[in-house]
Amino acid sequence: MNLMTANAAVRYDPAAASPDLLVAAIRATGYDAAVPLATTSPLDEAEARDAEQQQEFVALRRKAAVALGAGAFAMVASIPLMSGAGSRTTIDPLMHAITMRLVPLANRAAPWLVAVPHVVITWTLLVVTLAVMVWAGRHFYVRAWRALQHRAADMNTLIAVGTGAAFVYSLFATVAPRAFTSRGLSPDVYYEAVLLIIAFILTGNALEARARRRTAGALRALADLQPRTARVIRGGIESDVAVASVQSGDEVLIRPGDRLPVDGAVISGESAVDESLLTGESLPVTKRAGDSVIGGSINGTGALRVRATRVGAESMLAAIVRLMRDAQGSRAPVQRLADRISGVFVPTIIALSAVTFTVWALTAHDAPMMRGFAAAVAVLIIACPCAMGLAVPTAVMVATGRGAQLGVLIKGGEALQRAGDIDTVVLDKTGTVTAGKPVVTDVVVAPSSRYTSDDVVRLAAGVESLSQHPLAGAILAERVGRGLVPGVVADFQSSSGLGAAATVDGHAAAVGSAAYLQQGSVDVVPLEADAARLAALGRTPVFVAVDGALVGVIALADPVRATSADAVVRLRSAGLAVVLLTGDRRAVAESIGREVGITTIVAGVTPAGKVAEVARLQRDGHVVAMVGDGINDAPALARADVGIAMGGGTGVAIEAADVALMREDLGAVADAIALSRQAMRVIRQNLFWAFAYNVIAIPIAAGVLYPSIGVLLSPVLASAAMALSSVSVVGNSLRLRNALSP
Repeated sequence: MNLMTANAAVRYDPAAASPDLLVAAIRATGYDAAVPLATTSPLDEAEARDAEQQQEFVALRRKAAVALGAGAFAMVASIPLMSGAGSRTTIDPLMHAITMRLVPLANRAAPWLVAVPHVVITWTLLVVTLAVMVWAGRHFYVRAWRALQHRAADMNTLIAVGTGAAFVYSLFATVAPRAFTSRGLSPDVYYEAVLLIIAFILTGNALEARARRRTAGALRALADLQPRTARVIRGGIESDVAVASVQSGDEVLIRPGDRLPVDGAVISGESAVDESLLTGESLPVTKRAGDSVIGGSINGTGALRVRATRVGAESMLAAIVRLMRDAQGSRAPVQRLADRISGVFVPTIIALSAVTFTVWALTAHDAPMMRGFAAAVAVLIIACPCAMGLAVPTAVMVATGRGAQLGVLIKGGEALQRAGDIDTVVLDKTGTVTAGKPVVTDVVVAPSSRYTSDDVVRLAAGVESLSQHPLAGAILAERVGRGLVPGVVADFQSSSGLGAAATVDGHAAAVGSAAYLQQGSVDVVPLEADAARLAALGRTPVFVAVDGALVGVIALADPVRATSADAVVRLRSAGLAVVLLTGDRRAVAESIGREVGITTIVAGVTPAGKVAEVARLQRDGHVVAMVGDGINDAPALARADVGIAMGGGTGVAIEAADVALMREDLGAVADAIALSRQAMRVIRQNLFWAFAYNVIAIPIAAGVLYPSIGVLLSPVLASAAMALSSVSVVGNSLRLRNALSP
């Protein structure tokens, strides 16, 4: 169960139950329930939940306002009753102090009120109180009765017993006052206490409902990113259609300033697209033909034609909302402590209330029954465990929402809590510390060659244009970047793992390793020293020969992300050990490590070796986070205490991870850990104050301070304190909305 999202995840035996029977069972307890439709998208669910929460807030606010108005009326109407009652001061000293100050004012402002017969006032208050209890407070009593039928007790039990006891006592005093006077007791009524207790609790519930809407603000903001309509081109005709009717393969026109309605691939056009609300990346990203775009992002000044690829529940925006919904509905392990305490809390409080009444009844010298009654009701009201129930889920909900705004998707409360305990971060190299895409870093021309560096690149690109080698794309990109004209290629031949050759513009060109060129009788000695120097820097040298003569060497490398060095500094500043783990050569790994500031390096390991290294660190007592992006990282991500998948990684890696980063920035890892630590601090604060509140408030409500300083807590004041404790827990959690703000 999640108190914040009003969701339940249920495992059941289809042979013994069905969803309809489960719904009926929940409704039998006094709560409502419904099975979500399988066809409903996460975006529609978020909108429906938002509407329900707004309706709940409005209803609670209206009921609270009516109850407060009725309570104020009861206080004024009770002035004549309390001014003449001797024992009333013993049950509700707060109300007595207030009304006694109002008596002189009432006598001057409304002398007719004092003249109204007491029996008329008490019966009027009885009718008003009963009406408020039936209309505004009905759910308290229905749910308490249902819980009793199931031999259980909850916060509604405490409210119902406390207000019900005060009402029943007042009812007898109204209907049969002589039964009291004949025993020397004043037939006092406490309708205003019942009304104000209900009013304060409903006010607290309304404030809590409004705060819950604020905690879901990030999820609601994501749902609002999807436009209602899309401009679709079908049969050459442009028309605006509902987003829900857009199908995969449709051509969608995105005008300047439009919000993209679907995920897709750019067919034509060029524009800078703002993806910050989805990925946390602050700078717009330039999109051209062939690039992918994300629904919910904002187009810049250019027009785009986009082929829809993922629509509805399959879109990235829907996936993010679904992931956040599941995360916010999960439970952190620390919640189990609150659950265990809450499981025995209500029966314990009822027992303490009975003990409180008994002690007062046996030991008080002045009106012992009345004093015991007041203290017992105050104990019941002030001890409602709302704050304990809200302490963890509110913080989890706000933290995961804030994470989404930062481009960090934390998959639930358990991952959030574990991330706060991390002391060692293991980083994969390729695609994590580095960009994962090789680029040309150096072009060295042979001393005796008549070719320029542009010639070397153009000729090498001609050969690689027909190659399937992973490095071929980097050389082709370098040719495009230099604005060189492609050559005419013929007679292509390749040797797997060594190199390739072809005729480019009538010249015999060869590209590959030193060994490959030497097989063709090419002398590579003039550039061996340069190749060795580049290799020592972690770069891969590729030799280029034309017409049997060495003309140059091209160095390629996977460049370090611009943010990696700063991210490592942040991680180390947070007291974390950082390890670079890669299957690449040690020389390359050490070069990358020097560049970003990592000294602990494990190189040349297989995917199984990565798992073994993570396990070794765990055996040494470390809490390990593994950060990676590829299929080969998935086993290590699953083995780590917290697996973190980089943005742009494979689906397998993201599924195996506990945290998914929406932006390709190692700094997001530092953000995730910092956010988790802040969230856990807030959770501990919430739990501490929820427990401390009860430890301090319950004895005061029972009257332990009365013998020494004469303080006896009013039931009305107890209800206000209980409501305030719940609101304060939610308010403390809301501070996480500004976590990691600059």
